[in-house]
Amino acid sequence: MLTRRSLLATLPTLSAAALQGQEVTPPGPVEFPTVVPNTKRSLVAIRHGEERRKIVREALEGIDKEIRTSWKSKKYILIKPNNVSTQNQLASTHADALRGILDYLDGRWKGPVIIAESSAGQTMEGFENFRYTRLPGEYKRLRIQLVDFNQEAEYKLTHLITPDLHVQPVRLAARMLDPESFQICAAILKTHNTVIATQSIKNMTLGAPIHYKPGETPRWNDKRKYHGGVRQTHYNMFLTASKLKPFWGATVIDGWEGMEGNGPASGTPVPSRAAIASTDYVAADRVGLELMGIDPKWIGYLNYCHQNGLGQYELDKIDLDGPQLATIARKYRHHKDVERQLEWMGPLREVPPKLG
Repeated sequence: MLTRRSLLATLPTLSAAALQGQEVTPPGPVEFPTVVPNTKRSLVAIRHGEERRKIVREALEGIDKEIRTSWKSKKYILIKPNNVSTQNQLASTHADALRGILDYLDGRWKGPVIIAESSAGQTMEGFENFRYTRLPGEYKRLRIQLVDFNQEAEYKLTHLITPDLHVQPVRLAARMLDPESFQICAAILKTHNTVIATQSIKNMTLGAPIHYKPGETPRWNDKRKYHGGVRQTHYNMFLTASKLKPFWGATVIDGWEGMEGNGPASGTPVPSRAAIASTDYVAADRVGLELMGIDPKWIGYLNYCHQNGLGQYELDKIDLDGPQLATIARKYRHHKDVERQLEWMGPLREVPPKLG
């Protein structure tokens, strides 16, 4: 007879299996019906090499024509790094990845560049720790500004659902919905503690919600509204991505050194030595999953985005510029809680587990 105690006793074994990269079975398949199939092809550039800065620049050069077509009417470039941690460099966008982006822009883009983030901690502290503060002096022609969305405190409202399926407002950084910006996402290949994997769309959707200004009381944090259960998190990310999508320009995923295991902040390095670039964030993330060896059906928010026309998720409709994926792919170890994360694929529970 299976009791609560005996079930709990199996969890360490399951988690160990996930950490060792063994097969993990989700609680059930999910169908993603589409009314109008997405037949549009997307271009994704992949570069592989031993110098992070160089392969990031070269990946963007692989989609240069698409980028230049898209930014003609824009007033400034907004680069959105991933600073989920302000202390752990492996968890956060490396300054050399930003240099690769800036190397591409220098000589091509004539306007100003803003590097902006809403870190879960203190944004400017992360910028200092990761040495982003050196970049304005290195690229004077680009007139770089470093911006903390939380300190700027300008926002636009959108809505999410609560664990009780009620509607709640969330404050998104106003610049993330500015039609005058050409946005470049600077993401990382990482496993995740709630949604299995994080790359471009996760970086943008969870980087947009803001929290209290430094020194402000009482403290508040709209990022926490996304962690209402494994099912709601995927859906809330899709709702936010739908709001932000019209303002997205290009994305670069830095996989020179990815993170496996207990991502997005406490995992271990994987030397994938790759960079991915595209103007289609969904397609870029789909290719990233291939490089990580993660089943694309597991990522709910990406399937929802594809299902609703935000990008191309079918690999046979993605044109790849670069090496064959099989030659550079590596099997990333899952987060220890991957079985619990995959419960979003099973039947709805009255009180979903909270992760993240």
